[in-house]
Amino acid sequence: MNIVLKNTFTNELPEDPISENTRRQVEKACYSYVVPKKTSNPQLIHTSPEMAKNLGFTSEDLKSTKFLNIITGNEIIENSKPYAMCYGGHQFGNWAGQLGDGRAINLGEILYDDKKWALQLKGAGETPYSRTADGLAVLRSSIREYLCSEAMYHLGIPTTRALSIALSGDKVLRDVLYNGNPDYEKGAIVSRVAPSFLRFGSYEIFSSRQDYKTLKNLVDYTIKNFYPQIKSTSKEAYIAFFKEVTERTLEMIIHWQRVGFVHGVMNTDNMSILGLTIDFGPYGWLEGFDDGWTPNTTDRQHKRYRYGNQGNVGLWNLYQLANALYPLIEDAEPLEEILESYKNDYSMRYLNMMKSKIGLFTNQDSDNELLNTLEEVLQLTETDMTIFFRKISSIKKTDDTDACLNSIQEAFYQPKELKGEIRTLWINWFSDYLKRLSGENYTDTERQEKMNAVNPKYVLRNYMAQLAIDKADEGDYSLIETFFELLKKPYSEQPLHNDWFAKRPEWARNKVGCSMLSCSS
Repeated sequence: MNIVLKNTFTNELPEDPISENTRRQVEKACYSYVVPKKTSNPQLIHTSPEMAKNLGFTSEDLKSTKFLNIITGNEIIENSKPYAMCYGGHQFGNWAGQLGDGRAINLGEILYDDKKWALQLKGAGETPYSRTADGLAVLRSSIREYLCSEAMYHLGIPTTRALSIALSGDKVLRDVLYNGNPDYEKGAIVSRVAPSFLRFGSYEIFSSRQDYKTLKNLVDYTIKNFYPQIKSTSKEAYIAFFKEVTERTLEMIIHWQRVGFVHGVMNTDNMSILGLTIDFGPYGWLEGFDDGWTPNTTDRQHKRYRYGNQGNVGLWNLYQLANALYPLIEDAEPLEEILESYKNDYSMRYLNMMKSKIGLFTNQDSDNELLNTLEEVLQLTETDMTIFFRKISSIKKTDDTDACLNSIQEAFYQPKELKGEIRTLWINWFSDYLKRLSGENYTDTERQEKMNAVNPKYVLRNYMAQLAIDKADEGDYSLIETFFELLKKPYSEQPLHNDWFAKRPEWARNKVGCSMLSCSS
């Protein structure tokens, strides 16, 4: 096993001078050195062959005791000095101060095939940033993160990745619903991979403390290593940097909306500076199309992070990043212009994305109204988002409105509700849609192919993840493998797996883990 580390983060940025692993406020430092907690009886559950190949691990490496020990924190890679990152963040709209890697420990940056990947263990023990927590993770949350990060990649969504998931062999005490009923669960560790795990909060913490020297060091480091097209370190460079981050964030959120993904906890400490989906906690995919749905029990009352508000929250978070960077720029106007362009670009890109989902590739003035009406009608009765948009691709230009409605019947949770006024509204919408389709140049077959490339057939529905969790609790990891392979080709028909192209079963409607989840999920 030949692992080459290139530790730019620890070599180029200031470290915490205190070596003790005690909870504390860490000043003027980007990280603290910390050693992962040794586990009692580690057991490898699953690895991603694609990610392993990206890092230079061979198939023989993955079978070795050394690999198991590395990805569970029991052995330190040669020349590695593990560390936890310091950052702050706004949580649910309020400044929370110092947060940091409370249960994530970075092993270093693996250099392979001229690419650099930061390798991180989630659930590997306490750090100076753990606050009152133990720094550990449980099997259920680890399965959700492992499967989802790889599923997002294959959906074409910018994301952090996962290399492996393993049992620690230790028990971890958790209160899954925060209702005063904690219980012991199986401990687990996910090895996560990304070019960088820097977040908006990484910059906010230093700006909030008026530590502009460290802030400048960190921004310069980020530009040099991850935005090399920006050549200088000046006011203009920092503006260009903010513009790039804004554009990447916008692209990521448009992708989320496209597939019906709801992050669930879009705090600024969960926003990647590289525009990657990061920190898979109480996430979920829309079952019934619902602008107001959030998977997060903590967000149940105000629904700040609901599906229909993710674009707005992205903008709000970018405002906080702009405020953090302002001391380096001292000119609000260019930052405000970038933020204003986000609003306009989001509206335009959302429109174009939604048009692609229903097979419209030319422009007409009525398109916005057509889509607004669709989103309203979709919410009149519970309509499965994934199935609806996948099935609508089968409509032909020569169909009548009844045929259109029949083609999407499978998407309705209560088909018998589709009568009276609701049926009339659907018929009216399909009438307008068929007229609009007549102006498109693609054949029905060509249009279907393009639509099926943006509308996945398979996504990691919460009930599917919960089924994998339930089996894994019994020591059966077969569903992890099934879903891992299934979700590699989310846009393909995969007829042998057609059972997973189905609405959420009724038993899962209100089951813990299948509907809303807590931040410990």
